[in-house]
Amino acid sequence: MKSDAAPPARILIVDDDPGIREVISDFLVRHGFEADAVADGPALARALATKRPDLIVLDVMLPGEDGLSLCRKLAAAHGPPVIILSAMGDETDRIVGLELGADDYLPKPCNPRELLARIKAVLRRKEDGGLRNKVTATLEFSGWRLDLLSRELRSEDGTVVPLSSGEFALLRALVERPQRILTRDQLLELARGPDSDAYDRAIDVQISRLRRKLGDGDTGADLIRTVRNEGYIFNAAVTQK
Repeated sequence: MKSDAAPPARILIVDDDPGIREVISDFLVRHGFEADAVADGPALARALATKRPDLIVLDVMLPGEDGLSLCRKLAAAHGPPVIILSAMGDETDRIVGLELGADDYLPKPCNPRELLARIKAVLRRKEDGGLRNKVTATLEFSGWRLDLLSRELRSEDGTVVPLSSGEFALLRALVERPQRILTRDQLLELARGPDSDAYDRAIDVQISRLRRKLGDGDTGADLIRTVRNEGYIFNAAVTQK
């Protein structure tokens, strides 16, 4: 009998420590995922050419090209979601990772169960645009078009502006609630789910990245406006298609 069950998500671990690769891979397989593991950037490129993973767990300290550089390239190429692992766990390093397009960030050594929870949360956000709302396929505002099914943001001339899954979830939360003040806690829950343990600064970082991608600094449109001591408001009329 043919099964209708969805295939397990494929996770690619990129870490130069063979012990860490083995521990994470075995743990994920035991919890229902497919897992591949590679040691560096060239091996990552070969793995992506063979079979695209659903998510990448990426160490920062790699031989040759480091994880932050690889993360930047993956984001620019509309690659899979990325969770960064790094022994450098202070807030500045987390912010750099998020600014480069990572969807989440964990300091090393990490608890495999916490990593598992983060992977599930990022994959839920990735699927959300195609599964939770198929009635409203697109949202249009100020010449922009946010496609909820393809998860694409297009400018007025049709250019696709790349978004990480975290940026897409945050922009969607704002655009679906125009002219309404949303606190950071509300945005965290809307974009990342009620079980998220992300911090307020992560929202500020991604708001800053969205503003740059929407051209706020150049056009003065101020689509995402800061409301002092309260949060953010999406300051544009939105049309649903």
